[in-house]
Amino acid sequence: MRVGIIGLGLMGGSLGLAFREMRPEVELTGLDHNDRHCIEALELGIVDKVVNTLDEIKAVDVLFLSIPVEGILRVLQQLAPLDSQTTVIDLGSTKARIVSAVPPAIRHNFVAAHPMTGTEKFGPKAAFSDLYRGKAVVLCNLEESGEHQQRLAREIFEDLGMKIFYMDAEAHDRHAAFISHMPHALSYALANAVMAQEDPRAIVALAGGGFRDMSRIAKSSPAMWRDIFEQNGSNLLDAIDSFSDELARCRTLVAEEQWDALGDWMAQANTLHTIL
Repeated sequence: MRVGIIGLGLMGGSLGLAFREMRPEVELTGLDHNDRHCIEALELGIVDKVVNTLDEIKAVDVLFLSIPVEGILRVLQQLAPLDSQTTVIDLGSTKARIVSAVPPAIRHNFVAAHPMTGTEKFGPKAAFSDLYRGKAVVLCNLEESGEHQQRLAREIFEDLGMKIFYMDAEAHDRHAAFISHMPHALSYALANAVMAQEDPRAIVALAGGGFRDMSRIAKSSPAMWRDIFEQNGSNLLDAIDSFSDELARCRTLVAEEQWDALGDWMAQANTLHTIL
């Protein structure tokens, strides 16, 4: 099998390393606009070779698009024509705009996927082979993909050790706003709130595990997450409004010294972990 990976950062790099372990016979080709990423990907054995153009990399059996959503939208317009058996899998964090942007000529080639995994680190050096193992992947509007492409995508994600879920792209974006995009917004807001204080270093010196856990993802790439927020803005606003209502409720209970009601509010939040 010949596999192409466009985008050799955390997601694409980890994918390459995973293929090395699960299918060592696979020929891996990479493409990245960042020259340093290309050099590091070769040094780390993530890919066998790097190329410079889409025409060079699209002549593969499976092509992964592990770049920001705006980049995926641009690449999709440049891929046709493709061999009828070629499978193109995107790993974008939002899905509705991507699915609607796929040219009809290559729609059967295309599989919309969102692996629900990642870290706050980025670049090839952050990659590791187990990034995908045990995590969920959402396949969107799969019925619009060709039968060969559907079968191969399922096979690859199962080999990666992922749990596969199926969802409409619009529903995916609504859910992702709550469980992924809003938490990043909150983490950035928490970090900025602390940094706005007179002596943020003194505050951080007292930080325990809770603060570190909640602020960790504020180290994520601003360029990537700015694009994600833009792509899913309306759903993100709904999620932020819902969170703001709950935070306002907490503020009211504290301000009015309704301690029993506050405890009940906290206990209700505890029930989330019965379904996680």
